[in-house]
Amino acid sequence: MCSMTLSSFHVESSSSDGKPSASQFRALGAAARNAFFKYDTPRLVSVHSVSVGLLNRVVQISIIAYVVGFALIYEKGYQQTDTLESTVTTKVKGLVVASGSGHEWISRVWDTADYVVPPLENGAFFVTTNAVVTPNQQHGTCPESPIIANGKCLNHTECPVDVPVISGNGIRTGICNNLTSTCDIFGWCPTEVDILPEEPVLKGTENLTVLVKNYIVFPRFHTKRQSISLTANSSRYFATCLYHPETDPLCPVFRLGDIVSFSGERYEELVHLGAIIGIIIEWNCNLDYDIALCLPKYTFRRIDDRLDETSKGWNFRYADYWTDAAGEERRTLMKVYGIRFVFYVSGQAGKFSIVPFLTNIGAGLALLHVVTFFCDFFLLHVVKFKQQYSDHKFETVSGYPTVKTTDSVTIAADLAMK
Repeated sequence: MCSMTLSSFHVESSSSDGKPSASQFRALGAAARNAFFKYDTPRLVSVHSVSVGLLNRVVQISIIAYVVGFALIYEKGYQQTDTLESTVTTKVKGLVVASGSGHEWISRVWDTADYVVPPLENGAFFVTTNAVVTPNQQHGTCPESPIIANGKCLNHTECPVDVPVISGNGIRTGICNNLTSTCDIFGWCPTEVDILPEEPVLKGTENLTVLVKNYIVFPRFHTKRQSISLTANSSRYFATCLYHPETDPLCPVFRLGDIVSFSGERYEELVHLGAIIGIIIEWNCNLDYDIALCLPKYTFRRIDDRLDETSKGWNFRYADYWTDAAGEERRTLMKVYGIRFVFYVSGQAGKFSIVPFLTNIGAGLALLHVVTFFCDFFLLHVVKFKQQYSDHKFETVSGYPTVKTTDSVTIAADLAMK
């Protein structure tokens, strides 16, 4: 390096009154002027050394391999990218027979309108597999359910009037029912008996199928895709095809039992208490190629914790209301268990753009300057004749640039390491 350095100067002591002297001001001014009007320029030093040359080429090749192989090719650094916007609609089909557990009205054929509750969800759908049914409820007075701990009593004083039963089915009437040892309540009667049947109410739900329609758009590239149009445009195909990751990975029709199996779970273990299964759809598209190659990839996993004993599975309640011949409002209370299938759609598209391409090339060229740092550090601190290199590397020129110096210096010795 050639550089212009500060000249040494002598600072006189301050005057007797403590104020800086004139010579001190001049010295400070000269120092500031020299610091401001300073310029460093690189000096070429050619070093003929096997060890230094090998280090130079190894670092160069490593940087070039990283920029070209990883940043440009593997990470597609030459492309501009965009994330997708998506929506999913579903259509579940199939019939199942329900076992009524003593209720003849429930022993019937259930179709989509019966077991898909609610009928429409945003990015998900629910299929009923088990249920606790309390039919023909109406407003009135009846004993609280024996399984409700807060509703038990021994005398009337334990049933204060108009006080709700915690986690119960109504408000207390002030009477302790001697037959059930529970408080009489006012609410929907008879009360729900929340005891799961030994066998699932709905059998055969694993054979139900769902048609998944996934619509995506990459706004930056004005590109739209949909999963249902990726296969033959034939209603006969959709009526017969069934998704399989190896034999038919693009079919948008899925068997529920297969979805659970692909997630690593057993369907028969989930139907009693329910579960949450994630359906992951990935779209990773290279728009430099044919748009027909932009295809979805499906994966599946269980979302809820199978080891959670506090609130295991998935369930909720809903009711069907009607008015009987006497004009009384009645309802059938349903506590349903089942599998909730949730969709997660992600992905991105990439397309060649000159801006990211030149940006990565420029970053790679700038990174090549690291070679100089490694080699200079090696020559200045590692090799045996580091002082010889330092003497040729750095030179100070003071005053006006009238001193002549050689443009380059060649060190022909093979510098050995310590």
